Amino acid sequence: MQVSAHVQRYGRKGFAWGRWLRQRVRSSEFFFILLAIVVGMGAGLLTILQGIVAWLLQHMLFGLTDDTRLSGAPPLTWFQLAILPLGGLILAFFTWGVQARKRTLVDAVEANALHGGRMSVWDSLVVAGQTILSNGFGASVGLEAAYAQMGGVVASRAGRWLEMRRGDMRTLVGAGAGAAIAAAFGSPLAGAFYAFEVVIGAYTPAAIAPVAAASLAGAQVAQRLGGVPYVVTVNPGPAIHTAGYLIYAGLGLACALIGILIMQGVAVVEERSRAWLPHWSRPAIGGLLLVPIAFLSPQVLSAGHSALHIDIIATVPIAFLALILAAKCLASIVSLGFGFRGGLFFASLFLGTLAGHLYAAAAEWMVGHPVLDSGNAAMVGMAALATAVVGAPITMAMLVLGATGNFSLTGAVLAASLVSSTIVRETFGYSFSTWRLHLRGQTIKSARDVGWVRTLTAGRMMRGEVKKVEQGVAASEFRRRFPLGSSSRVAVVDGEDRYIGIVTPAAVFDEGVAPDTPVETLARVREYWLAPQMHIGEVMTRFDQAESDELVILDPDRRILGILTESFVRRRYADELEKAQRDLFGER
Repeated sequence: MQVSAHVQRYGRKGFAWGRWLRQRVRSSEFFFILLAIVVGMGAGLLTILQGIVAWLLQHMLFGLTDDTRLSGAPPLTWFQLAILPLGGLILAFFTWGVQARKRTLVDAVEANALHGGRMSVWDSLVVAGQTILSNGFGASVGLEAAYAQMGGVVASRAGRWLEMRRGDMRTLVGAGAGAAIAAAFGSPLAGAFYAFEVVIGAYTPAAIAPVAAASLAGAQVAQRLGGVPYVVTVNPGPAIHTAGYLIYAGLGLACALIGILIMQGVAVVEERSRAWLPHWSRPAIGGLLLVPIAFLSPQVLSAGHSALHIDIIATVPIAFLALILAAKCLASIVSLGFGFRGGLFFASLFLGTLAGHLYAAAAEWMVGHPVLDSGNAAMVGMAALATAVVGAPITMAMLVLGATGNFSLTGAVLAASLVSSTIVRETFGYSFSTWRLHLRGQTIKSARDVGWVRTLTAGRMMRGEVKKVEQGVAASEFRRRFPLGSSSRVAVVDGEDRYIGIVTPAAVFDEGVAPDTPVETLARVREYWLAPQMHIGEVMTRFDQAESDELVILDPDRRILGILTESFVRRRYADELEKAQRDLFGER
């Protein structure tokens, strides 16, 4: 009995403490920032742990030395290359074991766009496991997707436990994902802007402090634990003048085209492989196809960290750079198209440096003398191609600024990245993450919050009381049942209570309508109605098509469930939009 009393007393204290903390976080920006710092520390810790697991896996499987990464390894033997298809089989077995194919795995971008920041811990562990296995067995994918996933889910679970508002939850998830990227690259600025551009979808005054604090915390935890960030260092090149900005804009155009080709290539290969192959065999066959590509050079494997440093610092023949650019693009397309899990964040950085080197060489060949500094061109290309794929120009500019400290170069990077971003948005419309969602049937183009639109359906907004009249009823009988002023509209139904149209009493009481006129002949809006699952955006579109002030909601048998008026729908949309804007800007 005494033990039970102690448990109950401490349970009540814990509940009271939790309620006190929830109230403080919901009402105080200071406590919210403290929470973001804790989330950022957790995200940084998980980033280091995932990186260590993938590093150990690669080193055990490929027999690498402690100071060597897979993409910087010497040429691999056929025995080592056989690890690639073996990894595909193990990945397929893992996916089957965790039953990942039975549900959609939601990442941080989709969670923030559609689900108010709500993420599943189990699904996130599955995503991290698939990504680590794919990278660890040498597939041409990076770990950044797993880093952001686990950083986001730490934030999501904390927000759900504290019962945070939708807007605060989205900010916290962005802070967690941004902290993970900050820890991986050792750049709090890049992590913070990644959160804004990729995961939150907007820059807002209320989000600046928590996101920045989380990114700083994540980077500091990674540094204190001895994590080696993905630092890209080059010797500072010459200052860039006006003509250089214009030339680098051309590099932005070239990188945009390369990025679009990669994303389209992944989609085509994935579609064909799904249609032609059993799902369990796709990663193994993909690994088998990687073998001849990796035989050319190990630089095409994994994310490409060592390969980037080798190619950006060492004097490498231009023909070899062109070969690696083509081979790395193909390896990334095969890896992702055949079912390996991961992202293109660092791979796009690596490919961008190659594109920049080749662009500088092409410019020199065309005019007969050096036009661009190859180091500067590599950094500009790195940011421009990553922008095309990831969709975050400021994030990439901050990466370059942190790597070089060259503000003149950062300006050229920003110009090329904006050119790349604009071309991709105008001609393609998606980043790689939102393109994959588009292929699954989602229409979102950023992490901007549209989930409230999806949840506000016709079924939730409708009024259930609808006056009805049977077809065949004469106008005189209708006038007796529904005098003027008794109702603004009446639905006409057949003998089985199925919808025919809507009639207004004013139309029936018109002087030109004979008393024996069947009421259904006066009905309108026959071809337009609403389904209960239609969201508010679709409802407003249907009102525009019908050119009517009211529409009924029907079940699959065309029986009436309720009715909606256009004025009510638009007023509700305006109210919800204003609420979303208040949440976005932190107006509690």
